[in-house]
Amino acid sequence: MHDPGTTPRNTFCGQTRREFLWDTGGAFTSVALAGLLGSDGFLNGRALAADGVTPLVNPLAPKAPLVAPKAKSVIFLFMYGGPSQVDTFDYKPRLYGLDGKTIDIETKGRGGSRSQGRVVGPKWNFKQYGQCGKHVSDLFPNVAKHVDDMAFIHSMYAESPLHGSAMLMMNSGRVLSGSPALGSWVNYGLGSVNENLPGFVVMLDETGGPISGAKNWSSGFMPATFQGTVLRPQGSPILDLERPPGMGIQEQRRLLDHLQAMNHEHMLARNGDPELASRISTYELAFRMQQHAPEAVDLALETDETKNLYGMDRDRTRPFGRKCLLARRLVERGVRFVQIYSGGNHNDANWDAHGDLVKNHEYHAGNTDLPIAGLLADLKRRGMLDETLVVWGGEFGRQPTAEYAEGTGRDHNSYGFTMWMAGGGIKGGISIGTTDELGNRAVDSPFHVRNLHATILHQLGLDPNALTYFHAGLEQKLVGVEGADPIHELIA
Repeated sequence: MHDPGTTPRNTFCGQTRREFLWDTGGAFTSVALAGLLGSDGFLNGRALAADGVTPLVNPLAPKAPLVAPKAKSVIFLFMYGGPSQVDTFDYKPRLYGLDGKTIDIETKGRGGSRSQGRVVGPKWNFKQYGQCGKHVSDLFPNVAKHVDDMAFIHSMYAESPLHGSAMLMMNSGRVLSGSPALGSWVNYGLGSVNENLPGFVVMLDETGGPISGAKNWSSGFMPATFQGTVLRPQGSPILDLERPPGMGIQEQRRLLDHLQAMNHEHMLARNGDPELASRISTYELAFRMQQHAPEAVDLALETDETKNLYGMDRDRTRPFGRKCLLARRLVERGVRFVQIYSGGNHNDANWDAHGDLVKNHEYHAGNTDLPIAGLLADLKRRGMLDETLVVWGGEFGRQPTAEYAEGTGRDHNSYGFTMWMAGGGIKGGISIGTTDELGNRAVDSPFHVRNLHATILHQLGLDPNALTYFHAGLEQKLVGVEGADPIHELIA
């Protein structure tokens, strides 16, 4: 035992190795360190697993696509709460004349099943746009200018009309929690082309996250490597990227080299310290992000013209515009999957218009219309739209009838709603599938959420029915054991 009044040997920054581990915590992922050191050339040879023989495979190493890819990245614009299809993109002229009338109609929402309802006519006018002549509500005058680049799916459907389970279905393909999110499947199937940034990024609304929270971007039964990384909606997008006070990049590099050398000694002796390896792995990732992430999320590097294109010169559109611009910068740097939420928390903080439809939808559409149009325009002028798949929609739509005896609020509707896609090898200026004349249920070419997922995977070069992960005795798939086909009518 050394005298506590003297400086012990084998210390760094005034700490022994054991003290360093005690202060920083521990785990058991030494294989991750081997992969990082191998990729950096530190081991001067192949990276090996803990047995010293098996070659180590980095789970996020880039993988060859299974089919010819049309897209490299996805930006999913998630309108949390359920936007009304008949007030946005699904033009139903008959509804105007039925406004206020009680009719026989089968609906099912959070209030259960009903056989009658009071019609709420659309509260906005529709106009035709583009060469395709697409009808778009006055809620989206800026997005409407891009309809010739967009494909509308008017016959989406899913099982659940309840937010929690419907969110999980849209994000993970299942109504129960515990399964990997779509972005996790993408990272698992393709790996990452940028080891310095997360492959799956989530940006939440300023009012908070959606119902079910992190379950919507969880890696489920896959390793945590594939889960989504949440960027903050305000302030610095990524916390804890600042170096410790008084520590420059050279000092940080020397610290990392020292720690790597410590663990290398253990590995050569075939008794590697897993706790130390785990901490070094985490430190290495932090070091890389400290070098590269600040530049990726620094919007000061963008011109005023570009920021204004996204609506960042206006108080109302600045928050969502900021997220859309960050998304473009991230996919530009190789991030595979970015999900942006419009709306959070509960009630009118999102698109869940149970009371005053006009107040709710004018607020949320007004916050997002200009930024989304700016994103589409910016991607296109940079030549990125062809390789970036943009998806818009919520967890479900809304009913054509009122929920209450008075007011304009609409209940949930998962049996017929609209989503759209643009870029990434998707045909522009088309609409597929229809709901009935009141916009209540999908009647022509209905497409399940799994078909949407299959389409996204296919555009990225993944076979949705061959992409599997073995868990609980089964080869699990995002599209379920029954499988699902892409929506071929959308694919260019």
